[in-house]
Formats: sequence, structure tokens, C-alpha cells
Amino acid sequence: MTGPDPAPPGVPPAGTSLVLRGREVGRGPDGVLRPVVMAIVNRTTDSFYAPARRPDDGAALDAAHRAWADGAQIVDVGGVRAGVGPEVDEAEEIGRVVPFVARVREELPDLLVSVDTWRSGVAREVVAAGADLVNDTWAGHDPALVEVAGAAGVGVVCSHTGGAVPRTDPYRVEYPPASDGAADPRDGVLDDVVATLRAAAARAVACGVPPRSVLVDPTHDFGKNTWQSLHLLRRTAALAGLGYPLLMALSRKDFVGESLGLAPDDRLEGTLAATALAAWQGATVFRAHDVVATRRVLDMVAVVRDEAPPHAALRGLA
Repeated sequence: MTGPDPAPPGVPPAGTSLVLRGREVGRGPDGVLRPVVMAIVNRTTDSFYAPARRPDDGAALDAAHRAWADGAQIVDVGGVRAGVGPEVDEAEEIGRVVPFVARVREELPDLLVSVDTWRSGVAREVVAAGADLVNDTWAGHDPALVEVAGAAGVGVVCSHTGGAVPRTDPYRVEYPPASDGAADPRDGVLDDVVATLRAAAARAVACGVPPRSVLVDPTHDFGKNTWQSLHLLRRTAALAGLGYPLLMALSRKDFVGESLGLAPDDRLEGTLAATALAAWQGATVFRAHDVVATRRVLDMVAVVRDEAPPHAALRGLA
């Protein structure tokens, strides 16, 4: 697996780039590799952030076109709300996402498609419809899911939930104490996340998923309280150090809202601050509701990290 490019002095090492179906994601025509935006399109009526609800086929397709125009390289399609809510069986989930994946593949052939599911049966159907990535946000709850991804040679997201099962909320979550010699005594949650993601990524590769098509995700809020999610954000560099592309799903989450005392509609600025911190430390893919704002933040961080030139640099010269 190719390591990250060297960083300038004082800048954390760059993260590992993502490759899906043989295509290095984020590499522009100028040859510069930039962090990747994964736009969210939820085919649900009850997602926690109301503007992301796109149960109508036309509205969902419009959202995918807009995401591509705004600079997203991946669209992540969800058919079931992650949290507690009305039951959605496998057949209904397939009906919500599979025809949509096929339409996106037909109309936007260069836009990569991810599907957020924990069910191997759904994964099998969406891969057949053309999905490039399976986003398993429930940490291998269905162990056959990664086998589906490996057999098809598509990407997979390996996540961490601390043992939580699908569609449950965390309650009084605790992790073992930090290992001896830890950089921070609060690193118990980091140790658990690193061990879980390392093992899950190794299994994905053993199942046939190319190493740079394995995304690792600490999965903020899932099986974690706000203190633990904040600590994982501080320790992003350690997660990037696993050597796999690192996904950050931070957008408008509860740890942002609880930090600032804000409801989902008002969490954009907090999300962007967290995004900038994670990008500085080497995260490479960002799942986002707000594509334009996220793209601009990531581009600015890339310039500061000396990974991309300024759009123009005329001040003091002309």
C-alpha cells in the first residue's frame, strides 16, 4: 500500500488517498490530490436533518446532480435512518435505494456512488446496480457484507460502534482505560477504535477488497458520548496513521450540537470547524450535507497544508 506524500515541516502527514474501481478519487486534471466530499442523499422521511430527506425520486436525483455540480466526488445514498425510528425491512430498503443507484449511474457516470447499509442482501443488490462503495456504518453487524464487497472488488467502509447494534442510541458508554504509555489518559476510546478498525480493515482486504478501497471511519456519535467523539476528533492523526483512507462523518452530528448547544439546523459552522481540524490532521474523505461549504473549507486547508496552490496570488505582486 502506497504511503502518504511527505508533508512540509510543522504539518501533519498527509492521509492515504482513496481508490475505487481503479480510480484515485480526488485527483484533479492538474494532478493535485484534494480531500474528497461525499454528499448525503437520504431516501427517507425521518432523517435527523430534515433538508437531507429525499424520499421523492425526482428530488433525490436533483440532489445528486447538484452535489456533483457543487464539487462532490461521491454521493452516499441511505435508505434507513441510522437512529431509532419506524422499522424498514430489507425489501423496502432495496426499493428505496437500488433503482436510484441505477439512475445515478446512468445519468452521472463519473459520480461515484456509495450506499449506507448494514445488510449484505442490500449490499449485493446495490453493487449489481452499479454502486462503487458500501458504507457499513454498523461495524460488520452482518459479517457477510464485507464478503459481498470483496467478491465484487468494490470499496467498503469499516466503522466502529463500540458494540452497538443497528438503529440504537448510545447509553452510558464506557471504554477500557488507556494503554500504558498512552499520549493522553483519555485514549481508551482511541485504543478501542484503532484496534477495531485495524481488524476490520484486515478482514476486508482478506475478503478481496483492495487496501486503498478500504475506508476506516471512527463513526462519531455511534456508540460514543460527546466527550469521546471530541477526543477522537483531536486524535485524527492517529486514525490517519492506520494507513487506510480515513472517512470523517461529522456533518451536523450531536457531538457538534451538544458542544455548541445548537439544533441540527444551526450546526454548520461547528461542522466546518471540525472538518478543518480533521483535514489538517490527514483525514481524506468527508461525508457532508453541505457540499459547497465543505468543499471550500477542504480546499483552504489543502492550500495551507501546501498540497495545492492558491487560486491566485497577486497581492503584493501586482
